[in-house]
Amino acid sequence: PAEMKRLCDDLGLTVCCTHISFDAMRDDIQKVIADHQAMGCSYAGIGGAPKDARVDAASWSAFAKEASEVGAKLKEAGITFIYHNHSQEFAKMDDGRRIMDILFEDSDPETFQFEPDLYWVAHGGGSPVAWLKKFAGRCDVIHLKDFAIKSDRTQFYTEIGEGNLDWPTIMATVE
Repeated sequence: PAEMKRLCDDLGLTVCCTHISFDAMRDDIQKVIADHQAMGCSYAGIGGAPKDARVDAASWSAFAKEASEVGAKLKEAGITFIYHNHSQEFAKMDDGRRIMDILFEDSDPETFQFEPDLYWVAHGGGSPVAWLKKFAGRCDVIHLKDFAIKSDRTQFYTEIGEGNLDWPTIMATVE
C-alpha cells in the first residue's frame, strides 16, 4: 500500500477507492484500515457480495446488515464502505424485491454506500438516472462505463459518450 501511494503520488494520481473481498474486510478489518490509510484512500469497496449471500432475499438481507456493521468499523477510521453492483443485483428475489432494493432498504445508510456501475445498472434493466436519484447521499463514488450494441444485439464496452447511455442526463443528475 505504501508503494502504491508513492507510485500514484509520482504520477499525480489518487487512489479513489478499492475493490477487495468482503471476507478480507470482515475477517481482517485492521489490515484493511491500515492499507487504506497508507494509500490515502477513503473508500473501501467490494465488487459484489460473497457467494453465501447470493441465495435468497433473507441471505441478501443478512449480508446488507453484516456489511453495515463492517461499514461502521470502517467509518470509525474515516473510511467509507461502498458496494459496486453488477447486473445480477437487479434480479427479483423470492420476496418480490430486487436485490438492489434489498441492499438499499436493509442496510444502514450511515455505514453502507453504493458505487453504482451505470453500465451494469442499464444491463440489468434499471435506469441509471433513477438509481442515481435513489442513491442520492449514498453514492460518493460512481463507476462510469458505456456500452453500444452491435446489429446482432450483442453489447460491447465503448468510450463514454460513444454508446447507448444518456450521458447528458446522467451527468446532470450526478451534478
